[in-house]
Amino acid sequence: MPFNLSKITLIILAVIASRPALSEDKPTQKDESDIEKLIITASPLGRSVLQSSTPVSILSGEELEKNQSATLGETLKSVPGVNSTYFGPVASSPIIRGLDGPRVKVLQNGMDSSDASRVGPDHIATTEASTATQIEVLRGPSTLLYGSGAIGGVVNVVDNRLPKTRQEGLNGRVSALHDTVSNERTVSTDINGGQDKFAWHLDAFSRKSDDYDIPDFTLEDGDIVDTLENSDIDSQGFTLGAGWIGDDVTLSLAYGRLETDYGIPGHAHDEHEEEGHDDEEGHDEEGHDEEMEEEEAVFARMKQDRFQSVVDWKNLSGWFTEAHWHNAYTEYQHSEIEGGEVGTTFKNDSLESRLWAKHAAVGGWQGVVGLHYKNSDFSAVGEEAFTPSTESISNALFVLEEKTIGNFLWQLGARLEHVSHKPDNAFFTNSEVNADFDEVSYTANSLSAGFVYQVDEDQSFAVNYAHSERAPSSAEIFSNGIHISTSTFEVGAGFDLVIDDSDPNDLEFTLLQSNQETKKEVSNNLDLTYRVQTEHLHANFSVFYNQIDNYLFQQNTGLEFHENEEEHAGEELEAEGHDDEEHEEEGLPVYVFNQQDAKLYGFEAEVDWHLNDNLRVSAFTDFTRAKLTNSDVENTNLPRIPSMRFGTEFHWEQGNWHAELGATYYSKQDKIADFETQTDGYTLVSAAFNYYLSLDDTDMKFYLKANNLTNELARVHSSFLKDDAPLPARSFVLGAKVSF
Repeated sequence: MPFNLSKITLIILAVIASRPALSEDKPTQKDESDIEKLIITASPLGRSVLQSSTPVSILSGEELEKNQSATLGETLKSVPGVNSTYFGPVASSPIIRGLDGPRVKVLQNGMDSSDASRVGPDHIATTEASTATQIEVLRGPSTLLYGSGAIGGVVNVVDNRLPKTRQEGLNGRVSALHDTVSNERTVSTDINGGQDKFAWHLDAFSRKSDDYDIPDFTLEDGDIVDTLENSDIDSQGFTLGAGWIGDDVTLSLAYGRLETDYGIPGHAHDEHEEEGHDDEEGHDEEGHDEEMEEEEAVFARMKQDRFQSVVDWKNLSGWFTEAHWHNAYTEYQHSEIEGGEVGTTFKNDSLESRLWAKHAAVGGWQGVVGLHYKNSDFSAVGEEAFTPSTESISNALFVLEEKTIGNFLWQLGARLEHVSHKPDNAFFTNSEVNADFDEVSYTANSLSAGFVYQVDEDQSFAVNYAHSERAPSSAEIFSNGIHISTSTFEVGAGFDLVIDDSDPNDLEFTLLQSNQETKKEVSNNLDLTYRVQTEHLHANFSVFYNQIDNYLFQQNTGLEFHENEEEHAGEELEAEGHDDEEHEEEGLPVYVFNQQDAKLYGFEAEVDWHLNDNLRVSAFTDFTRAKLTNSDVENTNLPRIPSMRFGTEFHWEQGNWHAELGATYYSKQDKIADFETQTDGYTLVSAAFNYYLSLDDTDMKFYLKANNLTNELARVHSSFLKDDAPLPARSFVLGAKVSF
């Protein structure tokens, strides 16, 4: 599907020109959200989507339920500008405008999720969509509140665990679904209650699935497969929260527990005959290990304990009118288990605190000033650990200001942050690398300036410029070893890889500690956004340009690592096609963190148009182009960049019935980096039928969804496992929700 800008422009102009002919009554379907009332909870000034100078999307209500998936990345993949890393159905994180990993902050109620999902694509994000009330996606640099890592964007998962409003009586919901493609069974509940100034919250979920079906395809050895082995999930969690809501002071506390066992695709062998990791006793490691031992598969066992608190002071006298103190303490553990043996255990004990206050208006300017502290004690322990234990500390001061002048809403901000990483050098004594890193530290300065111009009551235009600096993560600097889940050998930017090519058929490499400091990334991003909001038409169009100096990216060297069995630490690298009998077994690809200047640019557009009282059509498209700008090599394409896509959906509603039919086209991705392969385009077709029923104070919803109706073989270009783990085959999801 070639991209024709002139045709799309004509369509947009025709739609806008047709607005006066529409009726004055505003129809609303059951799966719609009133965008004018959606408040960005991640914004300390309580602005709506329409008042933001940067592009923001919010999934809530029926729309969130419709897109709900086992992973955060898959839940958000239909949002313009957002794609998924897709490590099979078990783990996927959001990619925003081609940026992922540590450049995208994942938050739980405004505080970092503090898991290991930013370290590797096989690690799940510990935020649960089934119990969320809304998910906010802030595109572009959002470093001012959340830290220097967020130069790609922010995803904030919001739930009711921290009560902030008074509750009278009991309300909540219970949901259940079954998905045929993996025999998934998910049950979740969200209950809220209270009396007078006391409020409480309880949510819980359970999700189990087997290996999921895929359209038939042929492996390199000629075998035809229709199931992705080792792709099952067993996950459960709960959250308890309580709050005291006074007239001027609110205090809320919450505790959450999450446990997940999940297979890691790409490791199971053909002799695998049993489905699932679970025996009759559920999380029984011995039973799990007996099954895995036979096939030497890799699975992960994750658990997290999370404590959060909020203290809000309102109606203050003096220069500050209100103050807020948010805290989170997280204990996270993730073990990668192969053949019944723990290869690596990742732990992350994290403490985060943010204190900010809103000041009285000064010359028409209103805003907030705040302090932000985070301490992360990250460790990786085990024979297969590929990164050292590291303590990371960040301290920051930030300020945000707004002023309305005529039809302009001006928004300014600044952040000053200091970040330090202190690795445990004992990690390197167990390898052949003689490394001794001192504490590395960075000072990151970020600034932003933007405005929202209200053209008329229906149209607005927004511009935002952000200068953002990001300190490299510890994994990007210090990685050095085998990552068993991704089947790669990873080398951080803190090392130089020296290749001995004296024998082209037997290449060897040596890792040396680099004498060059890993530089901080510097992003200069420009966003232009046009919004139309009428009785019948909602539309958003955004273009962006992002120049990133010292961009850190994981590059495939095209070489392979073979472990020296005798020394268990030999580091021998072979070129592809090596025929020596001694190394007939395929090695692990070597990925190195390189640093070069890059530019990313593209657009996002979405339209939602009511044709009449019963029928509406929605459509979206997005595109990101990413390449190096100071490279000496001919190929400047960055790896694993999602392709352009276009999606449309028809919504029909009559009485208690609601039906949808949609399709999303993913274009071919042939703008690929060295040692990448081209990914063919594909189209995914979906449909859904919902029935709504109300009985007294109880609302019920029953639904049937069909995904990938044409059973298309679809591969995700941004996935490390695209050739081994295609998207699921045709599936049907039957579900119900009861709200009271």
